[in-house]
Amino acid sequence: MNRLSLPLALACGATLSLALVACSAAPGPAAAPSPGSADTTPPADAPGHGAVAGAVEVAEAQLQLVTVSPDGETGLLDLLDGGERTLDRVPAPARVTSDGRYVFADSGSGVAVIDGGAWSWDHGDHFHFYRAEPAHTGIVPGDGPAAITGDALPTTGATGVFFAGSGEAVLLDNAALSTGSVVERFRLTEAPHAGIAAPLGDGALVSHVDERSGATELRVVDASGKPTGEMAACESPRSATTTRAGLVVLCDAGAVVAAGADAGAPAADANADATTDANADADATTDANAEPSTLTFVPLPGGVSASPEALAGRKGRPTLAGVGTGPDGQPGVWQFDARAHAWEWSRSAAELVRAVAVGDDAGHVVALDEQGRARVLRAGEELAHTAPLLDAADLAPKALDALTLTVDSQRAYLNSPSRGIVYEIDYVDSARVARELTPSVRPHFLAEVGL
Repeated sequence: MNRLSLPLALACGATLSLALVACSAAPGPAAAPSPGSADTTPPADAPGHGAVAGAVEVAEAQLQLVTVSPDGETGLLDLLDGGERTLDRVPAPARVTSDGRYVFADSGSGVAVIDGGAWSWDHGDHFHFYRAEPAHTGIVPGDGPAAITGDALPTTGATGVFFAGSGEAVLLDNAALSTGSVVERFRLTEAPHAGIAAPLGDGALVSHVDERSGATELRVVDASGKPTGEMAACESPRSATTTRAGLVVLCDAGAVVAAGADAGAPAADANADATTDANADADATTDANAEPSTLTFVPLPGGVSASPEALAGRKGRPTLAGVGTGPDGQPGVWQFDARAHAWEWSRSAAELVRAVAVGDDAGHVVALDEQGRARVLRAGEELAHTAPLLDAADLAPKALDALTLTVDSQRAYLNSPSRGIVYEIDYVDSARVARELTPSVRPHFLAEVGL
């Protein structure tokens, strides 16, 4: 049997059956939700339930790993059947990130966009799953390290790219990306700095350095890139992440949550409590024509000297996690709840270098410590850890940019560039290493797609 257990596979099949029934009703005016009910209608600009020409709808998530070598050789490993294929080479990357469908290979002089050919589309009370031909879509030119922020859905909305070297903020059109074209909605020029550009409604949230004071702030811009006048202070903006409770941007002393104009997915998670999530997200979603975007700064608790270097979580989920230091000076993980606007601290028995929130009902967090062990935390305590999985070469300071720790609803994946292995970790089963995968294209960089 493949990676998904039989009960889950049957559940996914049942989900698809329900989806087809729900989505094939005769066309007609949508009923207005009753007071207090969840509005699980997909975004107005996202017709077709995520389908694009040439894509095939399938019964379960098409989870795959994209691996990239130091010189840009690219491969695709199917986690369901073990099949592999080689994709077009990209310019030698310094960093690789993904939004769950597209893989962004940043060479320092531009970003190559790889369409992984697999994605999910959140339709409120169910998901749609698609598979298409993977492809090298094109290159977004720019100078310096690029910070990339995806949107809630891969076939609609936009993707933000900020180039630190040139200070250029670019908003890419996702509908164009889904059909194989790189189309820029706008390109703005800011002062060069390590900043962010993230999709927000029809426009974006872009970092800006004040010329007189030198302070950094986040500005809301409209679809043409023109500032709307809405802004929030945020020193060292980073880790911009789209969640279903809003866009989250990490700052030195806390985080900014941007909500409004379809910020975040207004839909439930097929692997969690759909009713609870859909109700909460309906409250968080606003009408772009009626409400301006709201920017809320959520400070870290008193006594904490610095925020995490980064926040990460399962695609779309409102809980994010990052490695940090607690009020007592001990190592551990900060979790940020974008819906509750709250921070939570979990102490670790070891120094950590990565942390990712699963965002499930149990509150699991998967972390990587400085000895190369994967650790699983829940509700403020450590549950289990693996033996060391990485070599010293993998954990050297200059090598950390190549390490990827990613999670989906069942597994975590961690690459060892030096060993050429990707570890599949069952985080709910005592951090059991379920598989050691050895892709034909060495996993110097790693991304999971089909999410």
